[in-house]
Amino acid sequence: MEEIQPAISKLKEWGFNVKIGNTIGKRDFTFGGTDAERLNDFQQMLDDNSLKAILCARGGYGFVRIVDDLNFKKFIKTPKWLIGFSDITVLHSHLTANYGIASIHSKMCNSFPTDWSKAEPIQIETIESIKRVLLGEKMKYLITPNINNKTGIADGELVGGNLKTLESLAGSKSDIDTKGKILFVEDTGEYLYSLDRMFWNLKRSGKLDKLKGLIVGGFKIKKDDPGEEFGKTLEEIVLEKIKEYNYPVCFDFPVGHQKNNFALKCGIQHRLAVHLNECMLSEVK
Repeated sequence: MEEIQPAISKLKEWGFNVKIGNTIGKRDFTFGGTDAERLNDFQQMLDDNSLKAILCARGGYGFVRIVDDLNFKKFIKTPKWLIGFSDITVLHSHLTANYGIASIHSKMCNSFPTDWSKAEPIQIETIESIKRVLLGEKMKYLITPNINNKTGIADGELVGGNLKTLESLAGSKSDIDTKGKILFVEDTGEYLYSLDRMFWNLKRSGKLDKLKGLIVGGFKIKKDDPGEEFGKTLEEIVLEKIKEYNYPVCFDFPVGHQKNNFALKCGIQHRLAVHLNECMLSEVK
């Protein structure tokens, strides 16, 4: 409860009323309560029409353990924003695959600073982007270009999230369809060889060949063990997999396990414009 107080205070400052889930403060080994407790808590919030958004407290691992037991019948009649990233990629992907309902990929409660006067400007800006989304603002992000980018303009529905999580959903009923869409990916704590395997998975499963555009976000990469160097950079790994395709590719997008992790609307139409001097991702009608 103490850890989410900064988020609660800021949400109230923004003018929102806050209802706290029943599993806050609960613990079942590494999980925030048992599967049954977390399932019941999330189901109650899904079914509560007085709630307009559910902001997850944190990620890690565990949503895949309950997603198949959730009942979305009431939710699809009166949708609300479901908000989070990392492990919450399971939820974003499930909504896209089964219901075509938009959701918000963004920071969660554990990312709000305890002392805003000491927070970095980029940290404040990214958290403020959550407010902008919730208030209905059309989002637009201008990004400094990476020399490895592939130029072009693409319009499509934005889908994606944590790359390892997306890989683990392949073949399940939460697996995303990337055809005709703009895919964004990010990850943390992985070796280069593991990232290479994940991108091969995307390619071999057909998730790269019919894209409209590709966005590569933040990747915190583990250092190779001495004598076990992989020999390719992240950019080289990606470009190897998409060399025969002509869609735009944007590296270093501010999304992922990092301070510059801006709110993105999954399942909403966007335009990705990658030029030599600037890159822009903007929401379109």
